[in-house]
Amino acid sequence: MSTIKSLDDLGTAKGKRVLVRVDLNVPMADGRVTDASRLEAVKDTILDLSDRGAKVILLAHFGRPKGEKNPSMSLEPVIPALARVLGRNVAFAPDCIGEDAANAIKALGDGDVLVLENTRFYAGEEKNAPDFADALAANGDIYVNDAFSAAHRAHASTEGLAHRLPAYAGRSMQAELEALQKALGHPKRPVMAIVGGAKVSTKIALLENLVTKVDALVVGGGMANTFLHALGVDVGHSLHEADQAGTARRIMDAAERSGCAIMLPRDAEIAEKLEAGVATTHIGVDEGVDHDKMILDIGSRTVELVNDEMNGAATLVWNGPVGAFEFPPFDKGTVALAKHAAKRTREGKLLSVAGGGDTVAALAHAGVSADFSYLSTAGGAFLEWMEGKPLPGVEALKAEH
Repeated sequence: MSTIKSLDDLGTAKGKRVLVRVDLNVPMADGRVTDASRLEAVKDTILDLSDRGAKVILLAHFGRPKGEKNPSMSLEPVIPALARVLGRNVAFAPDCIGEDAANAIKALGDGDVLVLENTRFYAGEEKNAPDFADALAANGDIYVNDAFSAAHRAHASTEGLAHRLPAYAGRSMQAELEALQKALGHPKRPVMAIVGGAKVSTKIALLENLVTKVDALVVGGGMANTFLHALGVDVGHSLHEADQAGTARRIMDAAERSGCAIMLPRDAEIAEKLEAGVATTHIGVDEGVDHDKMILDIGSRTVELVNDEMNGAATLVWNGPVGAFEFPPFDKGTVALAKHAAKRTREGKLLSVAGGGDTVAALAHAGVSADFSYLSTAGGAFLEWMEGKPLPGVEALKAEH
């Protein structure tokens, strides 16, 4: 297996047809893009190739059309927003293979940018069908994958193409892989992880992998209640999974064998219902929770202990808020930890890598998104990477061509 090649290894691209897999699956309302973050993420790769004189041909999906041509999931409405981000014209082809795609590509001049229609309009995309991958490959001389967010899918445009054309990682993909390698591949120790979220059952593989990789694991959010329940703590009406108590104990045992310290809430903010501005009570978790109340955030003592641990860490990986941050005042714990991590990062004392939809939203809420070393918007791919799973779109880039 070779190492992954980047655009720095590409050499001349003038006049070459470069198929670039990007993520244009952006939020839309009334036919307009409401968040251009994913467009901004692929800007550097597109402009790099365009400025080299390549014919830049973008492959992407939008929504879940399930192999059928659905006009409501066309990529055409994304074109104006992409053109604004790039600062140049962007052409559109009403198909991703066949005559329409071929004619649009023939019309391209060196440096031009073209978006092909939704690859998922064909069932062969998600099935990674050889004939569909061949049809895509016929339109290009070079393949570049700049969609880490889709790298956990073995689709024709994310995996199949990498075996048919000279393959390279785009700038966004390269940055993501470098950040993740620094965070868990070959990290500077001590390494600390914060994992929050509602349910242990959705993050079993993640937790099992992390306890073998990190020195300290902070468990927060609803899943922390399951761990507390497993330890015999009365969590009252709190969200928890009683049937996952055995799983929680197994993970704690594995952590002990690996020398990983698991940090659970020592105190908490509780209330009778989850509403913004509701009356709250502060408790030590060993006191137990009244049957009609629920834990909705970590308490100030827990914040202090976690931040103290963070002061000794060199690397932080974060996935999931530690409280119901969408409903103040239950955002206090997450915001306090986020601001401390941001401060340590700004001081050059901490490499901080965070990802996952709720995490990105929580850090934005705390006003510290720009202060983290790396913030991944990849969602499922980021989670599967944290679980230690190989990502097909990344593994294909390592193959010899």
